[in-house]
Amino acid sequence: MKYSAERCGYCGACVSVCQKNAIELRETGISFNLKCENCNACASVCPLGALTFENH
Repeated sequence: MKYSAERCGYCGACVSVCQKNAIELRETGISFNLKCENCNACASVCPLGALTFENH
């Protein structure tokens, strides 16, 4: 997952759809923990395109 802090509006949409509780909303943006499985749910709901899925 690629995260753009410049595009993030801190709306929390990504946090609300993450079934693994892998995203935390902070004052300076979001952070991912090791529970993230790159399911792409967060990127699919981000209204500002701050999250993009990268398949490596």
